[in-house]
Amino acid sequence: MAYTESKMLPLGTVAPEFNLPDTVSGKTLTLKDVAGQAATVIVFSCNHCPYVVHVNPEIVRLANEYLPQGVGFAAISANDVVKYPADAPDKMKELAQAVGYPFPYLYDETQDVAKAYDAACTPDFYVFGKDLRLAYRGRLDDSRPKTDTPLTGRDLRAALDAVLAGEQPVAKQYPSAGCNIKWKQ
Repeated sequence: MAYTESKMLPLGTVAPEFNLPDTVSGKTLTLKDVAGQAATVIVFSCNHCPYVVHVNPEIVRLANEYLPQGVGFAAISANDVVKYPADAPDKMKELAQAVGYPFPYLYDETQDVAKAYDAACTPDFYVFGKDLRLAYRGRLDDSRPKTDTPLTGRDLRAALDAVLAGEQPVAKQYPSAGCNIKWKQ
């Protein structure tokens, strides 16, 4: 698991469309299905990455706080499940239920969606405004596994609060960091 930072997709980019299976509900969902009326958060994630395991409690808190405010959430895993079977769809469903994801956990088997979003690591966060244009990309906060820095979701929270207030998030945005996406050969 190589430490990798997000690539920082250009702000203003329109959210790439997708049509992916939700491992929890068994339904196939599109961007329109998961988009919120006020904003949309897309998180590239996986089951086994220690960075994702570390931030999962705060992702769940954030989603529960912002879903009622019209923010849609979805997590997407694009890892190669042949080499990383812990990230297989059945295991994704188990994890989503165990940690209490209140949002879909989608499986990107072809990895085309991850490529369209220029995702690089897990977790990798994207916030789109109601127009589905990218307003924020980067980290949840500055907490990392095995540090004393508490999880607050400060950076993602500030971005969501700005978007909900009709403002642009701060221009200085820090990349997310975690395990590299496990690309197929």
